[in-house]
Amino acid sequence: MPDSKRRTIALLFAAVTVAAFVSLALFYPGKGIRMKRASVGVSAPDFELKDMAGNAWRLSSLEGTPVLVNFWATWCASCRQEMPSLQRLFERTKTMRIVTVIYRDDPGNAAEFMRLNNYTMPVLIDMDGSVSSAYGLTGVPETFIVDKKGVLREKLIGPVEFDSPEALDFFDALQRE
Repeated sequence: MPDSKRRTIALLFAAVTVAAFVSLALFYPGKGIRMKRASVGVSAPDFELKDMAGNAWRLSSLEGTPVLVNFWATWCASCRQEMPSLQRLFERTKTMRIVTVIYRDDPGNAAEFMRLNNYTMPVLIDMDGSVSSAYGLTGVPETFIVDKKGVLREKLIGPVEFDSPEALDFFDALQRE
């Protein structure tokens, strides 16, 4: 059989295989194929991640308290820009939980960044990207605000001044609900 015919058959086989896989992934009603994505107004996707000290954090265990989940990376200039205000909010609030999740970054880089800047917020590690995928991350920074009942109330894309008067009013109102 000529080489050009073999290549054509191989390419055709590869295309059919890819098409079959995509069809199964899109249309198979089986468990785990379609992942629930975070949407404002519905329950936030639950997750369990470990922090830099190896402690497990489960979002659902924080129900009854508003939670701010901030996805960030050390290589992201906008993330570094918003971190001081996030730390100030973390130090100010007593009735709201704040956790950060590193995104496509080395945990060692994150630990060093936190240490050098005296940031004390929990840093959770999403090694396989499953949580960032469940939240539909498009980039960093992105922040998700979850109310006391576990409902996603806000999705904030881009840097935020977390201790601005408007933000503090919002967080105070959320805590009073």
